[in-house]
Amino acid sequence: MNRLLRCAYLTMESLEGFFCSDSLTYQPLRDLGWSVEEVPWKKANVDWRSFDIVVIRSAWDYFKSPQTFLKVLEQIEKSGTRLANPLRVVKWNLDKSYLRELEVQGTAIVPTLWNERLLQSDLDSAFNHFASEEIASEEIASEEIASEELVVKPTIGAGACDTFRLNREAPDNFAEALDAFASRAVMIQPFLSSVVERGEFSLFFFGDEFSHCISKLPKPGDFRVQEEHGGLIKVCPAESDMLALSRRVLDAIGEPLLYARIDLVFLPSGELAVIEVELIEPSLYFGYDDRSASRFAAAVDRMYRYN
Repeated sequence: MNRLLRCAYLTMESLEGFFCSDSLTYQPLRDLGWSVEEVPWKKANVDWRSFDIVVIRSAWDYFKSPQTFLKVLEQIEKSGTRLANPLRVVKWNLDKSYLRELEVQGTAIVPTLWNERLLQSDLDSAFNHFASEEIASEEIASEEIASEELVVKPTIGAGACDTFRLNREAPDNFAEALDAFASRAVMIQPFLSSVVERGEFSLFFFGDEFSHCISKLPKPGDFRVQEEHGGLIKVCPAESDMLALSRRVLDAIGEPLLYARIDLVFLPSGELAVIEVELIEPSLYFGYDDRSASRFAAAVDRMYRYN
């Protein structure tokens, strides 16, 4: 009898307080000849050679120690065991400045200002910028995107941690945001009302094949769409323009991927824009599509056996 192939899912030491549906893939993988073991990425003295493939899954605290996380991934690749997604992809996707590269290549992203740190003067400039005629030079009418609210967030982060919604007329939380980014790179964006009105849309691709699409709406009074923050998640059809934009993003990346999640939002002009590309440890929301776990398992199996 052939042995079961061994798959390690990189995870956290504790998933308490998080929503994780990765266990739904265990039986589909077993049906294809695999066993799955969850391994915390901080665990010491792991023999990575004992696994046939290591898949980064719920390592959602990696951003607190990104260089240590990268060293673990380097150890995995040096062991000769396949890592998915590969280290070079993780390094590219680790800092959200990858969005700037996509923008240069012609991908529509949420308009963003990039700062090495955050000062009050930066906030003043950002409010003025996003309400000014500068936006018109990007062929978006200024009145379409002018905002009295900003969203500031870290360039390396996850789960909306240290993400602030700032209102020019109610600066109560300015000090907290300024303190959070006093010596830390930050991205500044206009707050988009479409996020609370229409939601954020996530399209999932496994082994370059489209799997499913979900919409994520924040709970009333919030702007964060993650389940951990009370977001309302539901499966929805992927419109043709969503698929087309997502495919352009994947083509621009140009790397073989086990999984990719493309997060899209609508600008006030009605144009779709990329808000994030998740290639490291995205939640894949297997529980919202009955066949998604089987699609993922098949992609893991194909990557190992045929690539």
